[in-house]
Amino acid sequence: MQTHVLDYLIQAAAKAPEKMAYSNGKEQLTFKEVYDQSRSVGTFLHGNGIYKEPVIIFMEKHPKTIAAFYGVIAGGNYYIPIDVEMPQNRIGLILENVKSKVMICNDDTIEHAKDFSFDGQIVNYDEICHTDIDEDILNKIYERAIDTDPIYIVFTSGSTGIPKGVTACHRSVIDYVEHLSEALGFDENTVFGSQAPLYVDACLKELYPTLKFCGTTYLIPKELFMFPIKLVEFLNEHKVNTICWVVSALTMISAFGTFKTVTPKYLRLVAFVSEVFPIKEFNKWREAAPDATFVNLYGPTEGTGVCCYYIVDREFAPGDVIPAGRPFKNTDIILLNDKNELAGQGEGGEICIRGTSLSLGYYNAPEKTKEVFVQNPLNSFYPELIYRTGDMGRWNERGELEFISRKDYQIKHMGHRIELGEIEMNVNLLNEVKMTGCIYDRVKNKIVLYYVGETDEKNLVAALKEKLPRYMIPNRIIRLEQIPLTLNGKIDRVALKEMYENSR
Repeated sequence: MQTHVLDYLIQAAAKAPEKMAYSNGKEQLTFKEVYDQSRSVGTFLHGNGIYKEPVIIFMEKHPKTIAAFYGVIAGGNYYIPIDVEMPQNRIGLILENVKSKVMICNDDTIEHAKDFSFDGQIVNYDEICHTDIDEDILNKIYERAIDTDPIYIVFTSGSTGIPKGVTACHRSVIDYVEHLSEALGFDENTVFGSQAPLYVDACLKELYPTLKFCGTTYLIPKELFMFPIKLVEFLNEHKVNTICWVVSALTMISAFGTFKTVTPKYLRLVAFVSEVFPIKEFNKWREAAPDATFVNLYGPTEGTGVCCYYIVDREFAPGDVIPAGRPFKNTDIILLNDKNELAGQGEGGEICIRGTSLSLGYYNAPEKTKEVFVQNPLNSFYPELIYRTGDMGRWNERGELEFISRKDYQIKHMGHRIELGEIEMNVNLLNEVKMTGCIYDRVKNKIVLYYVGETDEKNLVAALKEKLPRYMIPNRIIRLEQIPLTLNGKIDRVALKEMYENSR
């Protein structure tokens, strides 16, 4: 039974040593190069007394960054990725939380790292990746490892403004990779186009399956997502056939007419995650990539990646919601109502996850962990943790999970309980609207709608009156050039609230 994630790398380096593993379109690493460099990094860390420790990796999106991840694991440690695009204050909070003894940088970040309040050792990847490998030491570290040892910490945004460090282990990542790969049908011919930053767990969908199947991953430069035509041309140039992207990245391409100029030629799998995919934009993608399989993915970072999937097998009309589907093997989804009982058929309930894929919890935050990693209220006989996602869902008549909204997106307005996501969905149905985000001013009891599009407020209100009851019509509508997004590509509703408060 596999108990160590680096088994994937060991097998890939033996099977296809000279095949390209990771590339950014300009620079690349083969499986053998990734293997060798990771073992050099692991040896360096051990030689400096770093074992079972958090290691900060401060590098840009590059193949060498991935090798650094594996090097930290090879040395028996766990990595914490940060990036220059993160706010300085956020980085400071992360560094204060983990108190790492070492930070791995490269030529582009090492000078910037000196601006941090960091008391540990700062080293250059391009120097330590040539360390003479100590096979004996690395083998002993490997043999001592167990599957509940942590391998990474990624920080998500906390509701209080304090980032939370989700800690994953060998066991949860292996469980995720195995079942994701089986469900989505990855193989040795898979060529991933990776959209996600390397400091979020979304990149797992490409990193480890690439090793498992000896596939290839192209790390798409972030700046290309500002130029949709060039982005699709990049996919075609490198014959990318598999993408697993956040919905906002996909809609940015389709909503701005990119497919009138260029379409993706090689896509055979399009997976999407993080937000509800507006049907009008989804249908544009299906038309542009008619031979591709489309898969909706759902799941939180705390569940190690995603936990549910739905392979689109039917047509959806405007106003429909694409299901989250069913859980991966070895994962169970429980919907709990307000009484901590199972929600009935068609009844909304909080989505809760149980199974091996659950992460270890939040790093250095036991009280936060206890709030959401809780005893299964349906089981009083033995310890069994579930993760309460804070998402609301229901089972439809086909037995598929449907995402409703975040619990904190539910509001009480004019005596009615309202899902802000339902307002967004109806706005997104309008042809003149490209993207939207909705917030609620609880002080003045106002629904505030932000949107990107070619219509004005008056026409938008008139259109919504034909779709929504009076009490759901936004009290204030604001047009933007672009909707702010979080670091991992979701609509940044915190930024929208700050924008609104600053404009009052």
